[in-house]
Formats: sequence, C-alpha cells, structure tokens
Amino acid sequence: MGIPMKQSIPLCFLTLVSISWSARGEEPPLVEVTNVRRVFHNGEHNAFTDLIRFRNRYYLTFRSCPDGHMVHPTASVIVLESDDLSNWKQVHRFSVRHRDTRDPHFLVFHNRLFVYTGTWYSGEKTIPTSQYDLNKHLGFCVHTGDGRKWTEPILLEGTFGHYVWRAATYGGKAYLCGRRKTGFEIPPRGEPANVKSILLESDDGLIWRKKSVFQEIHGDETAFLFERDGTIKAIGRRGSATAQYLTSRPPYQTWKRTELSEYVGGPNLQRWGNQFVVGGRQSTREGPRTAFYWLSQDSLQKFAEVPSGGDNSYPGWISLSETEAVISWYSSHESAGGKKMTAIYMANLKKNNPDGGENGCPTQPTAQ
Repeated sequence: MGIPMKQSIPLCFLTLVSISWSARGEEPPLVEVTNVRRVFHNGEHNAFTDLIRFRNRYYLTFRSCPDGHMVHPTASVIVLESDDLSNWKQVHRFSVRHRDTRDPHFLVFHNRLFVYTGTWYSGEKTIPTSQYDLNKHLGFCVHTGDGRKWTEPILLEGTFGHYVWRAATYGGKAYLCGRRKTGFEIPPRGEPANVKSILLESDDGLIWRKKSVFQEIHGDETAFLFERDGTIKAIGRRGSATAQYLTSRPPYQTWKRTELSEYVGGPNLQRWGNQFVVGGRQSTREGPRTAFYWLSQDSLQKFAEVPSGGDNSYPGWISLSETEAVISWYSSHESAGGKKMTAIYMANLKKNNPDGGENGCPTQPTAQ
C-alpha cells in the first residue's frame, strides 16, 4: 500500500500559548510548531496513534478500520517505519479474529519492540453498543527484534476482562494500564463509574499480574512515566471530567491523586529536556482539539494546539533532543471527495527558549 505524500496545513490551525510558568511569574519555554503534515490516509477510519524510536529507526502505529470509530471486527493495527520521519512504509498489519483491535501502544522491552492493543469482543459481525462488555475485553500484542519479522498476535495472560492501554518499563519489569469493572460485575455495558484502573506488572511482557489499584472509580486511559528513582508520574483520563495527576513510589501501593483543571482525552506524558509534557484531546468552545501542555507544579499550562477537529487526539511523541521533538495524532478536520476523512498527522516541535524567560515568540509557526 502506498503512503500518501505529506501535505502542508494552513497556519490558522496552529496556536502558540504563553502563560505563567510558575508562581514566581516566570515564563514557560516557547514552542514553535512546524512541518505539519498528513502522513497516512487510506479511506478508512485511522486513529489512536503512538510513536517510538527502535534500533535507529522510527515507528508509528495506529488503528485502521473501514467501518468507522466504534467496535468492529474489521479493525486492524498498522505499523509504519521510517528512517527520517518524512518517508514512511508499512512493515506490519495485524488483526484478531472476532475482535476490534484498538489503542495500539509501543514498548521497547528486553531488546524487543512490542505493540500492545486492547481488543473489544465484537463477534463475526458488528454488534450494537448495548452489547459492549468490558468483561470480554482481552489484551494482545505482537513483537519484533528487528522491526522486520513480527510475531503473530499473542494473547496476554492475565488481561481477560481488562482494557489494556499504555505501557512503560522500569527495573527490568513492564507495566500496563488495565481497567476493569469492580468485581467484574455484569450489569451495564461499556465503561461505567465502577471501573477500576489497575497497574499490571510483567517480567516478560506477555504474562501479567495485578500490582496495585491506582484509580478506585472512573478508571480510564492512563499514561505512565517512571523517574530514575522508580517514582511513577501518571496522567489519568476521567471520562469526560477533568483529568488526574497521579504519583506513587515503589512498591506502588499508595497513590497521590491531584485533580487537574483540564479534560485530557487519550493522554500522553513525556519528559522533554527539563520539562514534563502532557498531550491529548482538549474540550474547547470550537469543539475538541489536540493540545499539548507543560505539567508544572501539579497544573497544566497549554503551549500548543495542532490542526484538529471532530474525532481527534491520542498523540504519540518522540523527544529528538532537549529542544526538539516530533508528534503524531489523528483527526477528522479535513475532507476528501466531499466526505470527512480521519487521517494520521505529524508535526515537529522546537523550543525557542528552553529555559523559559523573556525570549521573543514568533508571530506564527510555519508549516512546510
């Protein structure tokens, strides 16, 4: 399958935001968004991105489905590879029979590249939303040692009834966000308030066990980041409510939870130089947008908004240096042939004043 060429995006979609960096009145680093491009569109619904660097190459993954956003057995996960972040080729695509493969996420673990996916049971044909059942959820993965030869989809032991999401690694172990119904209760469909978020732990990336509960109710998509001393920082979505900032120290049995000021859908949490970055879907007066924030003193401070609208967000991130990064996301703000498309996009980020301060801000970022 050919990969569509990149396209420039109108400047009016891009936003730079400069706001107070701390209680001391300092300014945050100013960030320029450049080289915004659409990197993939195949006429299907393409969504839920992630990015990673592995063995000196770059990888981009996302879900693709001809039948749309909701739960369909026709969904699959696509993995693209690039040497330069500009030219991409498909190196793998997989699906799971009778299941919708969703929310793929990367993890480099034991010198192998893993792609994890949470899968909704959908049967031979698309089922109505009234039949969605979190208790039938099951995690799968594929992995590779060289980016070329991939395993077949592997069922993740210990994840039945869990919706697995982002992964992280520390101290020779892998960790997953897995959310499940309290007591695996059977009544309502989907993801009600009685959903817990579980920190799952693994020695090999394939067999998982419960480590702790980090959200007792309204458990949802959560991104983890480990500090050098083993401290976990996390950003947890809370349905349509504002997100939570969570922290814990080994052995991860006690968690501190701080309510944030913003709703963050499909969150990502990354370290960029000396700063922490949160990306995800923001609710605005104009509708949902994909935005990026500084995480500072338990608060979110927006620094960029990328071209997006409608069904969008779930960003991927790679830090190229302390001042440069590349991001991915999906969005349905463009049309093709008179119909809305849901495509995959990328852009470059650059700090113009990495330490904050009084440096000037460009009047507008450039798209190339």
